[in-house]
Amino acid sequence: MKEVTFPTPKLLTGRNLSLLLFFSLIGIIISFQYLRHKEILDLLLPWSVSLLAVIASGTIVVPWLRQLKAGQVIREDGPQSHLQKAGTPTMGGIFVVPSSLLVAVLWTKFDPNVVAAALLTLAFGFVGWLDDWLILRYKSNKGISAPLKLFLLGVASIGFSAWAGFQGLVTTVSLPWGFSLSLGLLFWLLALFVLLGASNATNLTDGLDGLAGGTGAIASLGLGLLLYDQYPQLSIFCLCVSGAYLGFLWHNHNPAKVFMGDTGSLALGGALAAAGILGGQLWGLLILSLLFVWESLSTILQVGYYKLTKNEEGIGKRLFKMAPFHHHLELSGWTELQVVGSFYTIGLVLLGLSLLVKT
Repeated sequence: MKEVTFPTPKLLTGRNLSLLLFFSLIGIIISFQYLRHKEILDLLLPWSVSLLAVIASGTIVVPWLRQLKAGQVIREDGPQSHLQKAGTPTMGGIFVVPSSLLVAVLWTKFDPNVVAAALLTLAFGFVGWLDDWLILRYKSNKGISAPLKLFLLGVASIGFSAWAGFQGLVTTVSLPWGFSLSLGLLFWLLALFVLLGASNATNLTDGLDGLAGGTGAIASLGLGLLLYDQYPQLSIFCLCVSGAYLGFLWHNHNPAKVFMGDTGSLALGGALAAAGILGGQLWGLLILSLLFVWESLSTILQVGYYKLTKNEEGIGKRLFKMAPFHHHLELSGWTELQVVGSFYTIGLVLLGLSLLVKT
């Protein structure tokens, strides 16, 4: 399929897009604290430290990954413009995830909820690392099998849910405008679904330079603001995750010097889900994650529609030009920067909507 592209303004560069997001998130943090008469540095400082930690560690790790020839294997059936990305180091999550978790755990003085969320995030990141390592080892797009990946993520999710459930930490889910829903035994199924679903959704979103990192930074910041009043320590955890993934854009904005890989994308989904579950903010998490949900849903719809429309030769029709949806936009003529910029804008709107619904 021949690709066409719409013209891109000269000022729309990967670096400028990242800087615009950086100042937008700083403005949101300052405005949030100012309007609530809170100390601005309470949130801005851990966010900034985490951001700088990832920028600094990346300057060491990225060249090391390049020396190891840990280059990404590019799908041949994807957009042709992606073929030039071949050889770009992947597995960047190995410095994003530890940096954010270390800052969060130390900043909150080993708060039990933060430690639990950090361990779950680390476990998801390890599963992603294993997948990345096998892909690099055998120079193919096939890492660990889907059933094995689901099993490993499921084991980590069950362990996390058991810890939270048996201690009675999560009994209700916050709903819009001050309402809440009692969970009971439903907690177990809901927690498992959210953890596995969120990690899969963020994993699918990681397909363009700066896409998962930027949207992840927005969503985790929004969740941190939602949790600030009742769960200040979990709020710090989310702010550290936000700062880390925004800091990753220093190395990952278009044209990317490194990709986060499954190591970073699975950990991102795990962190969001863990904080949302422990803070009882699943409704807010859903609003903040609508972009990730749509990326996942577009893939499910694509596969389902293809199977339903198979002819006698076993060939079906496609609902989208390619899934996830960001690839459909690319093949429809959008440039990477236009897709990423649009997703950032939608993510910021969802952040504002989540805060509006909470009030």
